[in-house]
Amino acid sequence: MNFDLAAEGDKFEMLGYGLLAFVVVVGGLLVLLDVVPTWFARRHERRLIAATAAAGVDGPAPRIGQPKRREGLFGLFFLLPAVLLLLIGLVVPAIRTVLLSFMDGRRENWVGLDNYAWLFSQDEILRVLTNTLFWVLAVPLLATAIGLIYAVLVDRARLEALAKALVFMPTAISFVGAGVIWKFVYAYRSAEQEQIGLLNQLVVMAGGEPQQWLQNAPLNTFFLIIIMVWIQAGFAMVVLSAAIKAIPADVVEAARLDGVNSWQMFWRITMPSIRPALIVVVVTISIATLKLFDIVRTATNGNYDTNVIATEMYNQAFRYGQTGQGSALAVFLFVLVIPIVIYQVRNLRKQREA
Repeated sequence: MNFDLAAEGDKFEMLGYGLLAFVVVVGGLLVLLDVVPTWFARRHERRLIAATAAAGVDGPAPRIGQPKRREGLFGLFFLLPAVLLLLIGLVVPAIRTVLLSFMDGRRENWVGLDNYAWLFSQDEILRVLTNTLFWVLAVPLLATAIGLIYAVLVDRARLEALAKALVFMPTAISFVGAGVIWKFVYAYRSAEQEQIGLLNQLVVMAGGEPQQWLQNAPLNTFFLIIIMVWIQAGFAMVVLSAAIKAIPADVVEAARLDGVNSWQMFWRITMPSIRPALIVVVVTISIATLKLFDIVRTATNGNYDTNVIATEMYNQAFRYGQTGQGSALAVFLFVLVIPIVIYQVRNLRKQREA
């Protein structure tokens, strides 16, 4: 077996570049979205304490001291198995994906940022990015709005449990199953034939012509979005309904004694009270939408301008053999998800502190 020292050196050099790029991207996002706001908050707190002390007024309570070093090491011992699993299952594959994004399709030659330049230079990839943006904007908004409206309408109504169970049921269906179900709903046959698709049958009964719903861009993307909203609306409804029921009864009674109507009750009492739950729902659905693959793959296989980042990543890496371009798409998707995750972590931290 021949050992090429130069080739091995190049591999280690590429590994270093990939690791450096991964650290820079993740570290930069952490600094911008977590470290910097925390630093400004602590600086403001120190100024407030100094100002209140100078004025002779009792200021905020001092922070509790840091835990002892021995306690920290003891906690680290219990965290070690989880850290090792995350390292093997998440960090190492992420670093390898970053490395591959700087290489060609055969994983042999270093191409630098060519794969990332390709992302924004191809019309079909720009279409993929546009579709993904449309998904991320539409799905969380529609699913959360429908779930919230339904939760408010059925709250304390007769047969409330049954009504919520019917809406929550699609959440228990896999994305693949939902894609197959709705593919039959959108099924198309010519006007001379008997329709098997529910939507086209309704159109024919109304005197219209059957349509190829999943082939006519850009409306086909909207019809796919309906599937995701159908799945996620039940999740939003359950979480928001629980948040509505957690509103203190004395607050509701006080508002009613003040003479507020139903609309004022919704905007002035319900919405501010369930704001943390709303944030959790929107963030969770946004992350699920960014990673969407199954529905598009099952319903259209990405044809007719319906591709999103995850499906195009799969096509480039596993169908076309372009590992570098597929990895670049994966890294780009990873970068899009990180700010949302950091925002959610910071939001949960603020809730615990409150």
